[in-house]
This record gives sequence, structure tokens and C-alpha cells, in this order.
Amino acid sequence: MEYKNTIITPKTDFPMKAGLPAREPGMLEKWEGMDLYNALLEKNKDLPPFILHDGPPFSNGYIHMGHALNKTLKDFIVRSQAMMGHYTPYVPGWDNHGLPIERAIETSKKKLNKDMSVPEFRKACEEFAEDFIQKQMGGFKRLGVVGDWKNPYRTMDPHFEAQEVKVFGRMFD
Repeated sequence: MEYKNTIITPKTDFPMKAGLPAREPGMLEKWEGMDLYNALLEKNKDLPPFILHDGPPFSNGYIHMGHALNKTLKDFIVRSQAMMGHYTPYVPGWDNHGLPIERAIETSKKKLNKDMSVPEFRKACEEFAEDFIQKQMGGFKRLGVVGDWKNPYRTMDPHFEAQEVKVFGRMFD
């Protein structure tokens, strides 16, 4: 007896396998083409805001499970707030300063920062950080996280650094 013939299941056009590796590029392109993030914002533009302040990752390596968990949970919160009737802008960002990036430069170049001029070391850090921003951004998009990917904040941007200096000045005063 063929047991598979004894089970009544609906007939669908869905394939038996999801085929994600083949379908993913098309899905990402479709979401980009429809400007999904701005469409979600437009839908709720006149509603009360919900702002999630994102603690940014360092731009010093590829995404890992901690990044994936963090970003997908935040995306879940932002989308659920949108469904509950809130305007939910989400601006992703990256922390580009500090020892993690400096240490990565020293390790990758096998030179200590004392062996490089200050401008050379800063430029190397900036290029390294920008490279991993782009790599991480691609990974977060592949996870389906929606946000203002065209205008992320970076702590290495001059206007951001200027604001930090102003805050430190007020703290000093």
C-alpha cells in the first residue's frame, strides 16, 4: 500500500523546496525596487513616533550570530510598533572609533600605530571601517532588516565628531 496516497493534502503551486540561495537575490532586489523602508514610513507618517535608538556595532569584522540576533530582534520591535500604529524611522549606524579598529589595523598591517604617521594611521582605520560597514550592511540587508540604509550614521563622519566635541565641551563646562 502506498501510504502517501492515503494522506489528503492540498494541491499548491508552491515548490517542495524553498530554493533560498536562488530566490534570495530576487527578493532583495524586489524590496530595494519597491523602496520597502520608505513605503512602511509613508503608511504611518501621521501617527505617533516610535524611535528605537540603535546601539551600533563596531565596523571591525564580518557579522556574526550576535549581530544577527541583535539586528533581527530590533527589526522585529520596529516592525511590530509600525503594525501597532506608530511612525517608525530606523537609522542604522556604526561605531568607527576606538581600540577594536585600531587593533585590527595593527594586526592586519603587522605594524603598530607608532610605526605609522598619525594621518596614515587614521586613514587606514577609516578605510578599514568603511570596508566593514559595507560588508555588514550587506549582511543586515540579507537578514531582511529594513532601515535607512542610504543614510546611516557613522561615528567617524565629521559632523558626528563635531557633535561629540560639543557634548564634551558642555560636560567640561
